[in-house]
Amino acid sequence: MNTLDHIAAQLQGYDPQALSASAVNEFLAHLVVPVQETESVDMFAALGRVLSDDVISPVSVPPHDNSAMDGYAFAGAQLGASALRLNVVGTALAGKAWQGQVKPGECVRIMTGAIMPAGLDTVVPQELAKVEVEVEGEHITIPPGLLSAGDNRRLAGEDVHAGRAALQKGERLMPAALGLMASLGIPRVQVLRRLKVAYFSTGDEILSLGEAPREGAVFDSNRYTVFGLLTRLGCEVIDLGVVKDQPALLKAAFERGAREADAIITSGGVSVGEADFTKTMMKELGDVAFWRIAMRPGRPMAVGRIGKSVLFGLPGNPVAVMVTFLAFVRPALLQMMGARAKPLPLLKARSTEAIRKKPGRTEYQRGTVSTVDGQLQVCTTGNQGSGVLSSMVQGNGLIVLHHHQGNVAVGDEVDVMMFEGMV
Repeated sequence: MNTLDHIAAQLQGYDPQALSASAVNEFLAHLVVPVQETESVDMFAALGRVLSDDVISPVSVPPHDNSAMDGYAFAGAQLGASALRLNVVGTALAGKAWQGQVKPGECVRIMTGAIMPAGLDTVVPQELAKVEVEVEGEHITIPPGLLSAGDNRRLAGEDVHAGRAALQKGERLMPAALGLMASLGIPRVQVLRRLKVAYFSTGDEILSLGEAPREGAVFDSNRYTVFGLLTRLGCEVIDLGVVKDQPALLKAAFERGAREADAIITSGGVSVGEADFTKTMMKELGDVAFWRIAMRPGRPMAVGRIGKSVLFGLPGNPVAVMVTFLAFVRPALLQMMGARAKPLPLLKARSTEAIRKKPGRTEYQRGTVSTVDGQLQVCTTGNQGSGVLSSMVQGNGLIVLHHHQGNVAVGDEVDVMMFEGMV
């Protein structure tokens, strides 16, 4: 297990007092270790879990060539430069194979999903075929140039082949993945155990819900936003409440978190000038680094280990807590969960306003993305103060102004980290 000093020595230009956002993520990628324990769960309990092994398909999907739509199946080699007239000799329904034989000049009426009869490889949609019923029977006429051989046929195994990996180790199971496994007839799946994360807020000025208001005190919002973020991520949350600035209480909370959780998250107590009880206790109990990150909001942050638990000491301001979680803690926790690394995609949107920005730090401004004339555009939510939590509700993403980026003019493209799926 790497010590913080060993990790720091591997990072070029590491400076804990002026750390870039990219360096933070690089450091954390070296710090965290994925969980190893696994368990078997059924499909209804698998949402959001991380696969511990590849899922090998026991069957091919679809198991047979079948029709992609309602229409008429025939041998596509008969198509040519003139109209094709075919006699209808039967009907193939979904759920069972049609048993008859189809000769040249004949076709079979077929339903969506029905197995393609032997020797047939093309389907003309029923709305494109001219159907006539005469005394000798029903026949269709297909206009020339309308189809190519093989059209509107789903091939056996074109979705998934038997014996091949349908899903890979490290995949985080979303609704489509659950449906895919169900289509393979798989009732249970092997996943990594849930990540356990302990969380508490610090500060004598913090009130828990239900306490009587008092002068100089504020209700704790961070505890609930972090709970929501962790729950949305699929973690098992250990809520340690609000811990006052008292060494004995702080020590008990850190020690419990280290015993019970894979990671500990705190908010408050890591800024310069704040009471030193939290930082002192972190140093006393673990291997901890205190950073000043070149970012806004959220400059102060502590990271390290207490026992076997990874520590994330976040700033106290509500927006700063959420931004540092989304930018740094979330990707680190996903790595601890065993999820395959997938950098969060950033959307490009044109700014509808000028934004002042000095190079040398990364800024995350709350914004609202909309579509106008088929183009994405974004505007800020206004006041960007790190205590304006309502802006995180009003916005639908973070405008990411990168480390070396300068001022943004009206119409300039900017990167946006969307909230959907995270917040």
